Amino acid sequence: MRNFSFLLVTLFSVHGLVAQILEPAKWSYDVSSREVRVGDEIELIFKAIIDQDWYLYSSDFDPDLGPMLTEFEFEPHESYALVGEIIPVNPKEKYDEIWEGNVKYFKGTGEFRQKVKILGESPIIRGSYSYQVCSDIDGKCIPFDDEFTFNDFEVDKSGGGGTGFTPEIKTESLNLSGVQEENEKAFKEDPPTLAAQEKQAEKGLLKSRDTYSPYSLLSFMIVAFLAGLAALFTPCVFPMIPMTVTFFTGKAKSRKQGIRNAFIYGFSIIFIYTLIGSVVAPFMGPEMANELATNWIPNLIFFLVFVIFALSFFGLFEINLPNSWVNKADKQADKGGLGGIFFMAFTLVLVSFSCTGPLVGSILVEAAGGLFLKPILGMFAFAMAFAIPFTLFAIFPEWLNSLPKSGGWLNSVKVVLGFLELAFALKFISVADQAYHWGILDREVYLAFWIVIFMLMGLYLLGKIRLPNDSPMEIISVPRLILAILIFAFVTYLIPGMFGAPLKALAGYLPPMSTHDFNLMQAENNSRLVRVSDEEKLCDKPKYSDFLHFPHGIKGYFDYQQALACAKEQNKPIFIDFTGHGCVNCREMEARVWSDPEVLKRLNEDFIMLALYVDDKKELPESEWYVSAYDNKVKKTIGKQNADLQITKFNNNAQPFYIIMNHDEELLLEPKSYDLSISNFIAFLEAGKQSFEARK
Repeated sequence: MRNFSFLLVTLFSVHGLVAQILEPAKWSYDVSSREVRVGDEIELIFKAIIDQDWYLYSSDFDPDLGPMLTEFEFEPHESYALVGEIIPVNPKEKYDEIWEGNVKYFKGTGEFRQKVKILGESPIIRGSYSYQVCSDIDGKCIPFDDEFTFNDFEVDKSGGGGTGFTPEIKTESLNLSGVQEENEKAFKEDPPTLAAQEKQAEKGLLKSRDTYSPYSLLSFMIVAFLAGLAALFTPCVFPMIPMTVTFFTGKAKSRKQGIRNAFIYGFSIIFIYTLIGSVVAPFMGPEMANELATNWIPNLIFFLVFVIFALSFFGLFEINLPNSWVNKADKQADKGGLGGIFFMAFTLVLVSFSCTGPLVGSILVEAAGGLFLKPILGMFAFAMAFAIPFTLFAIFPEWLNSLPKSGGWLNSVKVVLGFLELAFALKFISVADQAYHWGILDREVYLAFWIVIFMLMGLYLLGKIRLPNDSPMEIISVPRLILAILIFAFVTYLIPGMFGAPLKALAGYLPPMSTHDFNLMQAENNSRLVRVSDEEKLCDKPKYSDFLHFPHGIKGYFDYQQALACAKEQNKPIFIDFTGHGCVNCREMEARVWSDPEVLKRLNEDFIMLALYVDDKKELPESEWYVSAYDNKVKKTIGKQNADLQITKFNNNAQPFYIIMNHDEELLLEPKSYDLSISNFIAFLEAGKQSFEARK
């Protein structure tokens, strides 16, 4: 029975490994001119066609930042000379929260150019290139390397021009003009993710990982919908509800006509707000994302806009549209008919602008740099929440009796919204601060502002603070008390973050942990891990441990054979982490999943840990080189040998990629890749451990 179970697990594992060799980027080579003479300068053109939902890192940003840059190496030859350095053509740029710096990349298509001078009559230009592509859908990152050759030059000796040039193309023939046009159309959007996204992308939920938005598109619409509901309870809007009902009940000739008019009124509100989103969408779409992510000017402007909105809600001043606009719309509404209903809705939008304007503006600002549809859908969701109650009260006017009376509590809603606007304003100044390394809004400073803002909000709800337009409050209502309790509970949650608590629920809003200067949690965690590692000794000193390391103080190996030997000696399963220095999603897994105490405990105690870096450039002694059976190339470095091992043994080339096996090199269960669910990862570790115990 045990053998039968083993057979099923093996077949299941092999099935999960089939057809996993990915090649998301295809390269081709060309030259700028086919008529050459000795002494001419020409450009070598390297073009990459990148699959949908993948991006290719460029060659012109800080190589020490983390991601693997695209690099070209040219073999020296007397027949040509390099002129300058390789030039990437118009890469995109953005701030990446995981790497904490600006990265450059290509989406859809990429192009690099190298100028060379022809020195001989039969030039031969050879070399190699290495690069990394990552997916913004399922978190994979893959390093590649390949070789190129430009030959068959026929140089015109007399100066009359050559007969042509045929570069050796290592990829299949590509119709670059058509493919590039198609890809550029399909890939106009920026990768939503490099970081964080917030992130937000648990496996099985929305996979789009937008760096600039702290929540997914669906969540954004939910927030916009809630903003629409909040707008109803403001002094400019709430009193309009009974006025609207009076308008419909007084003019409708029958209940059927009243219901029809109410629906037209609601659809008109939705149309007007959605039209606003449609008008601004072309100016706030994907092409704006790079500028918003890397330039301090728009982020500072958005910060000031949010602060101005907050001050308006606090009562310092009011943002109103010109009275002439409101009067003209009101006159049109008095004409009656379908046009009158539409202008009644338009009048509502204009009259309520002093309360809804900051909310609408905030939604549009949050939508900037996202998908083209984001401002449109945001306005649609806001309008839905705004229109539904007006429509329902117009259909069922008797519901008015259940509404609370207007009063000072309406202004309290505005003030609470003002506190929220002020808190969210910090996100924009934080983006600029991280991109330009000003160091003025580190994580603990950011948290200090939030703690103070939400503490003041709680005190305001309890009546300890009064602002302009507030009415005297003799008693505290139950809803205010409950809301104050929730606010103070949130403040209590924030306070440990001042000392280094990760506060994972707010990861998309807070600056990265690396900006935190006073981290007691990390010091305590490192001390605990040292105690664990003292109890669980490794068999011998790990090779390459002088320059390769595990996160969170985990102890393990970086050499396959060494880990196998130790696993056999200690009779433990092996946990293999196929990773890379430039793998952004590997870092995210380590930061958000491996850091969990239950995960760390299992990794430290139950497994022999083996990290195999597939992009490490350390060259091994020549005696350790070998020719790969997969691509017949000589594997000289640690990274290339590890990548070859992953391909040949596990039929996979993407990272992160996690394997659990025994010292006989038998897979214990299906491998696992990027998945931010801690419970799923713990289940994976437990299943691997149980499978190992069952086979002892």
